[in-house]
Amino acid sequence: MSHCELEEVTRSINDKISLIKKLLDLRAVANDADKRGFLLKIEQDVNAINGLLDRFEKCVTQQRDLLKHLKELDEFFQEDVQDAHHLKENIPQHMPCKGQQAAQRGQAEGHCRQADAQVEPQEQPPPRKPPRSHIKEMEFITVEEFDTIPQYMKGRLTYDQLNVAVRSINTAVMAKYRILQQPTKSLSNTARKLHQRFKEQETKETKGQFFVVEEDLRELAQLKLDKRFVGMLNMLRHCQRLKELRGGGLTRYMLL
Repeated sequence: MSHCELEEVTRSINDKISLIKKLLDLRAVANDADKRGFLLKIEQDVNAINGLLDRFEKCVTQQRDLLKHLKELDEFFQEDVQDAHHLKENIPQHMPCKGQQAAQRGQAEGHCRQADAQVEPQEQPPPRKPPRSHIKEMEFITVEEFDTIPQYMKGRLTYDQLNVAVRSINTAVMAKYRILQQPTKSLSNTARKLHQRFKEQETKETKGQFFVVEEDLRELAQLKLDKRFVGMLNMLRHCQRLKELRGGGLTRYMLL
């Protein structure tokens, strides 16, 4: 046995001897009637302390469980924060208008009604003309619609680039029809000439519709009508945003 082990055994024996002496002293005190009352009071206090320790241990356990629950909630919250940051950093530059989905549903219902009308013909009320103050704008392309465009038509063109073209066409349409809706007397000489040109470009097919020609796109929206933009027009036709009407040496891009 080593020296350290011998000291440890000696210390343990001495502690037990000391404890036995204290127990013998307490036993002698317990036989004294005067001191017995103090011992009972000490016992009550010790029991009370033990009760407090039990309550304290229970509270510590509850707080530990609560802390674990809060950590789990914090992890969920951090995931929500990351999702929110991801959404914020990836908001599409061109969101569909508020009524676009309703319009698409209405269009589908219209096709159903048209099919029913072919089975059972009946008089249809004449289509309403848009209010004079209303100028129709082309709806932005949705991601789902963009995915339906064949790859050979898209090439390297992105979703955002196509919607930039939609915005530019809308700029030309708004500028054109704001001039057409104003009285000619209130227009400047330049605007009056544009007004006359716009009127001359109208046909029976475009009556009550909104359209632009290449010259409008160049002058009113500063667009470069190159091969790339022509490809965008083809994609917009594919998505049923516009159609072409040719005649009189002009190609009219009419909004649908």
